[in-house]
Amino acid sequence: MGGETGTSSSEKLRRGDREEEDVKVIEWEEFDHELTRLWSLSSALKLATEKKLTLQPKLESLIQVSAESLRRSNELEEMRQRLEARKLLVEKTTVACKVTEQDVKVKEDSLSAEVRSLLVGGTTLSIAKSKLQESNCQLEGESGYTHLKIVTNKLRKRQQYMVSQVSFIYPLKIEAGPSQDQELESLPGGSRLVGTKPVSQGSVRILGLPFSMAPFTKMSFFTDKKEVQKSATALGYVAHAVSLLAPYLGVPIRYPLRLGGSKTYIRDYAPYMEPSPSDMSTISTLSQSSKFVEFPLFLDGQDTTRAAYAVFLLNKNIEQLLNFVGENSLGPRQVLANLKELIRIIQSPDYIIHS
Repeated sequence: MGGETGTSSSEKLRRGDREEEDVKVIEWEEFDHELTRLWSLSSALKLATEKKLTLQPKLESLIQVSAESLRRSNELEEMRQRLEARKLLVEKTTVACKVTEQDVKVKEDSLSAEVRSLLVGGTTLSIAKSKLQESNCQLEGESGYTHLKIVTNKLRKRQQYMVSQVSFIYPLKIEAGPSQDQELESLPGGSRLVGTKPVSQGSVRILGLPFSMAPFTKMSFFTDKKEVQKSATALGYVAHAVSLLAPYLGVPIRYPLRLGGSKTYIRDYAPYMEPSPSDMSTISTLSQSSKFVEFPLFLDGQDTTRAAYAVFLLNKNIEQLLNFVGENSLGPRQVLANLKELIRIIQSPDYIIHS
């Protein structure tokens, strides 16, 4: 307690000393002047206070206006940024619209072409439908399918008659005894053809002449010249018969014949060969000019390969005619047997029934 009292008394003393220092001593002669100055200062202070009070609302209003202006300026800046973003978006959208417009134009042109194509196709289809209806009406009429059937039967009968004439000119008969091997043993390129054995025993003869493939596969000093001549003559008869049968049936044979009796040739328009790069232009020229190679249906000297290939091509012609009437070949060794089978099928009653 005593310490606190001492401290407060010391503070009072110091405060009193300061008040004494702040006290200004004025002489009486200057009192009026000082009083006037104080009065003037008081009036100025009062006026300043009034002005302050007057300006304070304005200042506060101005501050509010500035704050509002700043706020609006910020909002305008945000709006400007949004506007710029939307402007960029509009530009991108415009570019995309132009690209889309171009794509739409291209697709429209393509669609127009397709529509025109569909219209042309529809017109063609309509014409084809009309023709089909007309054909159906014609088939259903008196000159339709029934008439076609009658004409086909007449044609088949006429073919039978013509084939019977060929059979009369070149009769094919089977003689009892073991059949001769007519397999084409070798062909150009070293390939071999294996045929089926004949069903019946015995050899087929044409105009009494047999055909043996033996001289055409291996020629030797001991080969019978008469047998070679008979085989060549038989092949000439077969070639002539085939050249007559093919037009009667209306079939263009694949390998044309140049008839000459026992010196007959057969033509191959696509001979087998191993082309070299330098020969490609030559082969192209041959195919464009439709050139061919002729092979003899007889032995020409000691070369048996060409003659064997010629017999193979002749048998392929007979096989083509067999396929035309719906039958298969008896095999590559059966030249005379295939021809006999062809004539037998055409002369059978089933040939007209199945027309």
